[in-house]
Amino acid sequence: MPPQPQPLVSIVTPVYNGEKYLAECIESILAQTYENWEYVLVNNCSTDRSLEIMRRYAEQDARIRVHDNDEFLNQMQNWNHAMRQISPQSKYCKVVHADDWLFPPCISRMVEVAEAHPSVGIVGSYRLDETEVNLDGLPYPSTVVPGREICRLTLLGKLYVFGSPTSLLIRSDFIRDAPPPQSPPQAGESAQGQRSGFYDESIIQADKKVCFEILQRSDFGFVHQVLTYTRRHNESMTSLIHRFNSRMLGRLTYLAKYGPVFLTEEEHKRHLRQSITHYYRFLGRSVFELREKAFWNYHKDGLDKIGHPLSWARLFKASFLEMLNLKDTIGRVRQAIKRKRQGGSSESPKEWDAVLSEIYTDASGD
Repeated sequence: MPPQPQPLVSIVTPVYNGEKYLAECIESILAQTYENWEYVLVNNCSTDRSLEIMRRYAEQDARIRVHDNDEFLNQMQNWNHAMRQISPQSKYCKVVHADDWLFPPCISRMVEVAEAHPSVGIVGSYRLDETEVNLDGLPYPSTVVPGREICRLTLLGKLYVFGSPTSLLIRSDFIRDAPPPQSPPQAGESAQGQRSGFYDESIIQADKKVCFEILQRSDFGFVHQVLTYTRRHNESMTSLIHRFNSRMLGRLTYLAKYGPVFLTEEEHKRHLRQSITHYYRFLGRSVFELREKAFWNYHKDGLDKIGHPLSWARLFKASFLEMLNLKDTIGRVRQAIKRKRQGGSSESPKEWDAVLSEIYTDASGD
């Protein structure tokens, strides 16, 4: 029998001012051992040489398409916009951050697992995270694991294999099933809970929500090989994300939302109680770190959205208990005063948008 044709894979890279690493990212796609792919590069009104780099590569390979946005979109809007550019014929989709890259066998090995197991909706692998290999924990040679079990272990903190969008291959049908773009809410209407594409633009860490949603109705495939590379954010970005400590709220949000779906009632109650206690300890420490108003608004709003409004009594108690450790508390206050004296932020509005979008979507450090 003649060999079966390779299914089409849509590779997507949304870009905003990514010239520093973009060529390296694109070269890693060109180096793939898998051949039947299209590469959609979406330029989000970059002010550097990103568009020039994209167009240069597109001239060299007809499989590369460049989409140049007419107007600047916030990060999650741009990600949804990018996902809508994939070919109707694509069977799988591979997102790659503009500052990440893939090892040559990445797409081939991931597609191999997905093709052999039609029940698989998402395929992951080990990744090189700067200098460390992670997204491990699945015993070899577990190639296919029930999606609900992956989600259960993730919520219990026993496993983390989702990584970032660069880490995963997704069946394109799940992307096509996403609702179409919605009109902005009218006066008096709330945008909360609106879904406007593959990624939910209204919630924290939308890429993780995608995994929980897809794995309710499909299995998780895994390649026991390092296939992707993730680059850590620059110092400014990392500092700002750390300022909000988004991962703390993100874990609590998904435990509250998906615990009833994947955990037993007893497991959910126990882990939610433990997580909220741990969360208030963190907030209690934050009082003495003199966090700014934006920090408290971020966490207050997040708690409201998951149905656990900020309890001032619990915050006071946690702060009091923290104050009993006088030496550490004094150290935190001194560090906070020193930080404030060193000056404020110089980020432009677009850079702030990128930072806040990272706060809402970056799960790669979990």
